[in-house]
Amino acid sequence: MNAADPLQLIAECIAGDEHAIETLVRQYETSVYRLALSITNDEADAHEITQETFITALKSLRNYQERSSFKAWLYTLAVNHSRGRLRKRKILGRLRATLTGIFQIETQKLPSPEDDAIQNEKEEAIWNSLNKLDERHRIVMVLRYFHELSVTEIAEILSISEGTVHSRLHNAREKLRTALASLNRE
Repeated sequence: MNAADPLQLIAECIAGDEHAIETLVRQYETSVYRLALSITNDEADAHEITQETFITALKSLRNYQERSSFKAWLYTLAVNHSRGRLRKRKILGRLRATLTGIFQIETQKLPSPEDDAIQNEKEEAIWNSLNKLDERHRIVMVLRYFHELSVTEIAEILSISEGTVHSRLHNAREKLRTALASLNRE
């Protein structure tokens, strides 16, 4: 399906066009679901968060302002719903398994057994190190490197300055680099 112009879809959705609403949801639902899944590590929660995100978005379309991209605005809603779910459940440790699943989706290929073993060791080291980061550093890493969002979009989603995003990314990369370097020396 070709991506429809979000501003046109928004106008049609506000006018009550059910086809436009369906198109808007279908255009973004996979991305929103994957984002929610990468944060909550629970498929059922991710489905519920996706639904909650679109319900909130559709109710708030009249308030959407073009200062940010529609995708960034939608991701902001999804991140906020996901964070709320995490606060209720207080389960941040499960993020590791979700990230592994997303990484495997992104890199699906048939490696040789040797390549697979090496890749598994590398992934395990990365996820162990990533899992040790605090939430604010882990979330910017997930948004930047697994969802390929720009610094500007991440700043909008998390309601922080671009400088703060850069700082958190830098600090997280340094922590990961140190952790992974020490593993390589072992």
